[in-house]
Amino acid sequence: GKRAAKAEARAPFDGTLRPCPEKSKDWDTTQNAYIEGDNLQALKLMRQTYAGKVKLIYIDPPYNTGHDFVYDDDFAQTREEYVQDSGDYDSEGGRLVANPESNGRFHSDWCSMIYPRLLLARDLLSHDGAIFISIDDNELTNACKITDEVFGNANHVATFSVVNNLKGRNDKANYAPCHEYIVVYGKSSFSSYGIPLSADKADSFDLCDKAGNKYQLRDLRKRGNGDRREDRPNMYFPIYYSEEKNECSLEPQPSADCVAIYPKLSDGSDGRWRWGKETVRVNLGLLEPRKKRAGNWGIEYRVYLDPRLNPTSQGASEERRDKPKSIWLGPEFSTDVAQREIKDLYGGVAPFDFPKSVSLIRRVVQMSTREDDLVLDFFSGSATTAHAVMQQNAEDGGNRKFIMVQLPEVCDKDSEAYKAGYRTICDIGEERIRRAGEKIRAEVEEANRQAKIGEEPKKVPDIGFRVFRVDSSNFQDVRRQPDQLGQQQLSLYTDNLKPDRTAEDLLFQVLPKFRIPYSAKVQKREVCGKTVFDVNDGQLVACFDVDVETDTIEAIARMRPLYAVFRDASMADDATEANFEELFKTYSPDTIRRVI
Repeated sequence: GKRAAKAEARAPFDGTLRPCPEKSKDWDTTQNAYIEGDNLQALKLMRQTYAGKVKLIYIDPPYNTGHDFVYDDDFAQTREEYVQDSGDYDSEGGRLVANPESNGRFHSDWCSMIYPRLLLARDLLSHDGAIFISIDDNELTNACKITDEVFGNANHVATFSVVNNLKGRNDKANYAPCHEYIVVYGKSSFSSYGIPLSADKADSFDLCDKAGNKYQLRDLRKRGNGDRREDRPNMYFPIYYSEEKNECSLEPQPSADCVAIYPKLSDGSDGRWRWGKETVRVNLGLLEPRKKRAGNWGIEYRVYLDPRLNPTSQGASEERRDKPKSIWLGPEFSTDVAQREIKDLYGGVAPFDFPKSVSLIRRVVQMSTREDDLVLDFFSGSATTAHAVMQQNAEDGGNRKFIMVQLPEVCDKDSEAYKAGYRTICDIGEERIRRAGEKIRAEVEEANRQAKIGEEPKKVPDIGFRVFRVDSSNFQDVRRQPDQLGQQQLSLYTDNLKPDRTAEDLLFQVLPKFRIPYSAKVQKREVCGKTVFDVNDGQLVACFDVDVETDTIEAIARMRPLYAVFRDASMADDATEANFEELFKTYSPDTIRRVI
């Protein structure tokens, strides 16, 4: 099914994202989004606007344990054929089918589901972006083979083992699994930012210079493998030190106490320095020679807790980072902690099974994003990723944005979620973002009340989100063969807009045509008695009302937008339509016009 999966990724989807302001939070100001619908369709729609703009994609797809569902992406089937074939359908029309281990295509069906989604995900990533995939050993091998093919083996960054259940699960016959995996692939030039230092490591910077900056000392002589002179001959050279002047130099000094210090191994043989001559020259002020007990000399160098104070760390962040280890071990990553987190948010009820912990996703966010990056999760589940992004923004003052995508799977009527009033997984995720956001707001405000005089208060991060729903196009399909139309039917197609669609629906179908994000600032104005949408302060101006006359068109042209959009059915009469181009040529010739 690989050929069909590739074709499915490239097949067009004639749909749109319909805005749902009534389900959203802070609609007018937020830059975050939550999309309800099939993630394959959502990814196709997003590609028009977000190609190359997403810094981090984190997904926690179905693990294919034999008890969960996969997507059936055969669009060639009619709805009736599909229902007859599968017998399983969710309430919103999503193509969910059970995938029991008895299925002869058990692994193949999972691969066919994930393959086109990863192809589309790659298109969305920025050149320095990365995708993090949570998976267990059921499909680890297949996931790695597919990502090798989609992203390239050379872009495999790491496969982390996450210990999330020290007691071990009892779902295997011969062993008790304690861990899962996170597979990481970069787009082309991904480089990890590392993770914040632990408290113990931060405390190891226990020395201070005259300005009060914390540092620690490290040996300038190379240790471990490759520490001999013959390994790097260019890194064996003398560093001269005057004890009287307390100065180091690469040239001999005239003072009588000047000593030449060489890198010597413990057995007296020649070693080498960690740095070459040019790096030493730049960092002479960081060197601290020490006379050892045997009477010979060694050299240590300062490593500051604030990396910006190290001359070789140009453009470094103010926070020193550590490399993440290949095994993530800690109670904060456990499923028990994740379950307690979601129970705390929902008043003691756990409406979602097996969520990821906020600390786990925060670590992913810390490793792969800076303050203004965009994060996407298209298997959103309980929306832990959105929670983690908001929490990290509150911690470091960032302005990361998130986009969550989740199919509105129906909650089982016997589940805790259904009993608590949640009908779909989307209801659970959206409510989690609301509750987590308010909790974060309260924590930030409390911290500001406790702040010392002179401390800059923390800002409350963006805790809102715009909800969109994947749906069919706002326009009717009016394409017909000549023999399918009669004269009496022509009047049916004077307006091709579906009767249940609004002007806001039209606006958000238009935005991707101009690569304008769904988070764009939208102002609704009245111009000459007609409703006009102003997007991003004049980037795009749209009017979808009917009976639009020349005065409205002239007023919009005088606004000099970059783009202007009208409906074909909006024009009041033929004269207005005829004057449309002339008005823009007169008042705003550079505006790109489109009539839909």
